[in-house]
Amino acid sequence: MEPVVVIDFETTGLAPERGARATEIAAVLVRDGEVVDRYQSLMNAGVPVPPFIEALTGITDAMVRAAPPAARVMREVAAFVGDHPLVAHNASFDRRFWDAELAHVRLRRSRAQEFACTMLVARRVWPDAPDHKLGTLARFAGLPPAGRAHRALADAEVAAGVLARLEQELRRRYRVPKVTHALLRELQAASGGPLETIFQRLSGGRG
Repeated sequence: MEPVVVIDFETTGLAPERGARATEIAAVLVRDGEVVDRYQSLMNAGVPVPPFIEALTGITDAMVRAAPPAARVMREVAAFVGDHPLVAHNASFDRRFWDAELAHVRLRRSRAQEFACTMLVARRVWPDAPDHKLGTLARFAGLPPAGRAHRALADAEVAAGVLARLEQELRRRYRVPKVTHALLRELQAASGGPLETIFQRLSGGRG
C-alpha cells in the first residue's frame, strides 16, 4: 500500500456540530505496514472536559489547560499529514472532527484526500469477529497492546496494526495483488455480500 496516515482524536463529546471540541490528536505515518513517524499532542480548545470523558480517557481539564492552543496543533498536524491518504477507525467520527478543527483555523480546504475506515473494511473482511470495536479487532487479529485505550496515540497505533492485518488478509485469502487506499474505500462502500462477490463487481477484476 502507498504511505497513509492513520489519525485518532479524543474529544469532549460526539458531535462537533453540537459544540464538542478535540482534546488530543495523534497521527501515525504508515509505510509498508509499519509505523515510521508519529505526531501526538493534547490541545486546548478552551472548553471544559466533561467528567465522563475524563473517566474514559484520563485527560483532565488541567492537562488541556496546559496544552498548546488547538489552532497551533491543527496547523502542525495538517503539515505532518500533508497530502497522504487518511485512515481512521470509525472514520466518520474522526473525519467530522478533522474538518471541524481545521475549519476553526481556516484550513478546511487543505484536505483534498478522503478517509478509509478500518471498522467498515473489517466488517467485510472479518464478519465473524465478536464485534468491530477497535480493541476487539486488535485482540481478534492478535495484536499486542499499544498503551491505554482512548488515548489518541495508542488508538492510532492499534488502528495502524489492524490496517496492516487487513491488508495481509486481503492478500492471503483473496489473492489481491495490490491493496490500495482506493481499494479500501471501494470495499467499505460496496453493498453487502461475500467479499468474493464484491471483488467480482469492483472494476479491474481485483478478485
